[in-house]
Amino acid sequence: MAQRSVAVVGSGYMGGGIAQVLALGGAKVALADVSQEIAEKNLERLIGEAERFVADGLFPADAVQRLQEQLWAAPSIEEAVADASYIEEAVPEILDIKHGTLRRISDAAPADAVIGSNTSTILIAKLAEAVENPGRFLGVHFSNPAPFIPGVEVIPHAGTTPETVEIAREIVTLTGKKAAVVKDVTGFVLNRLQYALFHEAAQVVEQGIASAEDVDTLVRTTFGFRLPFFGPFAIADMAGLDVYSFCYASLQTSFPERFATPAILQDLVDEGKLGTKSGAGFLDIPAERTEDLVAYRNKAYVAMAGLLKEMGPSPAEESAT
Repeated sequence: MAQRSVAVVGSGYMGGGIAQVLALGGAKVALADVSQEIAEKNLERLIGEAERFVADGLFPADAVQRLQEQLWAAPSIEEAVADASYIEEAVPEILDIKHGTLRRISDAAPADAVIGSNTSTILIAKLAEAVENPGRFLGVHFSNPAPFIPGVEVIPHAGTTPETVEIAREIVTLTGKKAAVVKDVTGFVLNRLQYALFHEAAQVVEQGIASAEDVDTLVRTTFGFRLPFFGPFAIADMAGLDVYSFCYASLQTSFPERFATPAILQDLVDEGKLGTKSGAGFLDIPAERTEDLVAYRNKAYVAMAGLLKEMGPSPAEESAT
């Protein structure tokens, strides 16, 4: 991809991390904030972070030099976005601040520049109200810490053009990450799933069923152990959708509403599509690939166990013992 001129507006922890990965991906990145002084101070911080990341083997050996060449602190938001083909807004999660910032960006940026917001909570359509030509606007939600989490939510609103979505995908690919396109609904997908788990975990602790430490242990060492390799639908297909249906029925004896069987699951079971063992399920993995899938799964889990042993317990785990 030809070098892109990119601006990141908001040079704090998230915006700075996004600027790092864009610059390391080859983009020329203008970093902007409420003042040039703040942008310059955060640029110094990002270079210092990169030096430590290189020393720890987390960034490539030439990362500092590349960031020094590719990142610059702009005197203002307007100057940062003046020649940018893509702008990432990463200011605080306060609607008035985001609206004011997006107005400044859309007034000063080229008319065809794509604008992405790193919001994790605010509806994209609501933010789009402040953008001139909102078809070029969408959510591009990186996760914390931005340099190291590989997934990015791409969230078009109803008026976002298909071309804008494609450019956002290209930007995510430029950073070496994976894009998942989701609809503009409250919580999007990432936080809707994350907070659903936390809600159940909090209730378990509140009700005295298990301690916070034991809940964390179970999540890390059981179903959470699978999640780096397989999403919830692949896991369900491998377990057997009939098994999932039975487990839902069991959960309903105590939690009839909260654990009502999803219609999408029951429909598949009724059709005899039970996952990998039947050759059809949520992901329709062919039955002849089951042996390869199981072999990959087993190898992956052993490799994960080896990595965890090599890394040793995290400070969070050590403090719980």
